[in-house]
Amino acid sequence: MDNDPMIEVVKLTKRYAGHTALADISFTVGRGEIVGLLGDNGAGKSTTMRILSGFLPATSGTARIAGRDVFYDSREVRRRIGFMPENNPLHTEMRVREYLKFRARLKGLSWARSRARVDTVLAQCSLTEVSQRIIGQLSKGYRQRVGLADALVHEPELIILDEPTIGLDPHQIRSVRQLIKSLAGSHTVLISTHILSEAEMMCNRMMIMLGGRILAADTPDNLQNLMAGRGQVIAEIAAPVTELNASLAALANVETFDVSPAEGDFHRCAMTPRTGCDVRPEIFSLTRERGWALRELTRSRNSLEDIYMQVTKPKEEEEG
Repeated sequence: MDNDPMIEVVKLTKRYAGHTALADISFTVGRGEIVGLLGDNGAGKSTTMRILSGFLPATSGTARIAGRDVFYDSREVRRRIGFMPENNPLHTEMRVREYLKFRARLKGLSWARSRARVDTVLAQCSLTEVSQRIIGQLSKGYRQRVGLADALVHEPELIILDEPTIGLDPHQIRSVRQLIKSLAGSHTVLISTHILSEAEMMCNRMMIMLGGRILAADTPDNLQNLMAGRGQVIAEIAAPVTELNASLAALANVETFDVSPAEGDFHRCAMTPRTGCDVRPEIFSLTRERGWALRELTRSRNSLEDIYMQVTKPKEEEEG
C-alpha cells in the first residue's frame, strides 16, 4: 500500500448550473510530495481541494486518498486528511492550546493522546509562547500557524492547504513556507496558490490549472526544460561586427539573433535557438575556431511566471 499514490484522481468533473468548475481532470500525487495547484481565481483549485476533502461531491469521475474513495469511504478519508481552507475558520474567542485540544478531541483523539499531540504541534508550528493567548488577539501570521497546527494535530497522511500564505507579510510568508517545507517526506502536502514565486520555492511538482483543466503538470526543472527552447542565449564576443553577423546567420540552429555594441570591443549577441536546441556549444566552438574573445555565454532562465503565462496563453494569441 505504501507504494500506491496518496492521491489518485481520474476524469473528475464538477458542474454547477450553467458552469463547469472542473472538466475531466486526472492526476496522481505520490506519498511525501509537496505539490502545488497553480491558477487564477476560478481556475478550479479550491473546487478540487473541496472534493478531495469530502466537503463537495463531484458530478462524475473518481478521487481516491490512500486507496480509499472520497465519496464511498468519506469517513476514513477524512481521518487521513488535514485541511486548512483559504478563510481559516478559527474560534477566535478561544485560547490557542484550548482550541487545539478541542479540535484534537473532535478528530477522535483520546484525552491523553490529544494533550501529547497538542504539545507536539505547538512546538512544530512555533506556537508554544502564545499557547495561552486568545486567537483573536494574534497576528494574521500566527493565526495561519494555528490553522496549520489544527491540520496537523491528528497526524494526517495528507495535508491540504488552500492559499496558506495569502494576506501575510514577507516575514510571515517565509516562516509559513519553512514550516510547510519541513512537512515533506513525513506528510504529503497539496497546496493551492496563485503566488507563483511561493510555489516555486515550496513544491516538488506543480500543476497549472485554467478553466477547470490541468494544462501542465511537472517538476519545476522539467517545466524549465520544456520552455528552454523559447529562452534566449546571450553571448558577449569581441569580433568584427560584419564577420560576427555572417557567422551567426550561418548557424542552422539559431532561428533569430540580434547583435548590439557592448563595453569595449565586445558585442552583445542575443540569439533565439530553434525549439529543443542548445546552441551554446556551437557558439563556444565558433569563438575558439575564429580566435575571438568570449566574455559571456548564458541561457536565460524562464521564471515560473514566464512558464505560467506561456502555458495559459490563448491559442489564438499564440497563432497570431
